[in-house]
Amino acid sequence: MFKGKEYVYEVYKEKSFSKAAQNLYISQPALSAAIKKIENRIGCTIFDRSSKAVQLTDAGIKYIQASETIMDIEIQFENYLSNLNQLKTGRLSIGASNVFASFILPEIITKFTDKYPSIKIRLIEAASAQLEELLFSGTLDFVLDNYPLDEAIYQKHLFCSENLILAVPPNLSANTRALPYQLSINDIHHEKHLDPLTKSVPLSIFAHEPFIFLRSGNDTRIRSDKIFKKNQLIPKIILELDQLATAYNVACYGMGATIISDTLVKKANGNSTMLYYKIDSPYTFRNVFFYNKQNKYITRTMEEFIKLAQNANINTMHIL
Repeated sequence: MFKGKEYVYEVYKEKSFSKAAQNLYISQPALSAAIKKIENRIGCTIFDRSSKAVQLTDAGIKYIQASETIMDIEIQFENYLSNLNQLKTGRLSIGASNVFASFILPEIITKFTDKYPSIKIRLIEAASAQLEELLFSGTLDFVLDNYPLDEAIYQKHLFCSENLILAVPPNLSANTRALPYQLSINDIHHEKHLDPLTKSVPLSIFAHEPFIFLRSGNDTRIRSDKIFKKNQLIPKIILELDQLATAYNVACYGMGATIISDTLVKKANGNSTMLYYKIDSPYTFRNVFFYNKQNKYITRTMEEFIKLAQNANINTMHIL
């Protein structure tokens, strides 16, 4: 109904068909025909052509008022899009498990909000299964996780790689027999556990020690089970927990050994007296990805967040 409203509005402003035609760079007959077509479409005349000066009819007044409202909305939306593309407005919802929500994302989010203070970020901490549900429903834009999601449904962006290591409190007696394989927290920070020359500990040394594992279904638990099965060992599990950080904290108090990621060791308590051991298994290596739903439009905000996150991780690796 308001297609071609710019023609009508130009005649209204100039109070003249000829002047409006000049401004629009079209001929006067073409302009008159275009406005006549609009009037036929709405079923009312817009201009009273009986007087020398072009006047609006009652319907024309309403048409102009409606046109101005539409043009205001269009301008507002154009400004919004301009701000959105310049990251002066927008929202971003990110989900992550406890380790990533507590130790990884706060630094990245802080850097992002420092650079783009007008972007509102929401961070949701939950288990992998719940995060996937929220991502699938569209509640979340991204999920940061080491649990593999279906690539037919989700697009992934590599954030980092991590390795599982054995973390043992110093009070466990098996540490004496494992002395040649021991690594300190400083060694982990300098990635000595990734050095091919670093020896892997025989897990049989810890066969009779207590272990703290995550509950079934967690990626770390799945990998831990495979590692012990490959070594033909059954771990003495005394406690099962939901979060990797919790398992690590409990282990730090001396309750038992646990298998954790080097990501957590690097980001958690830097004064830990825990002893660490390299594990010889293909199941210790895994990638960490930002996931988004395949059919979800990637906004400029999402693009910039991923770029900043990946660059931040590269810079951190260089520092280490």
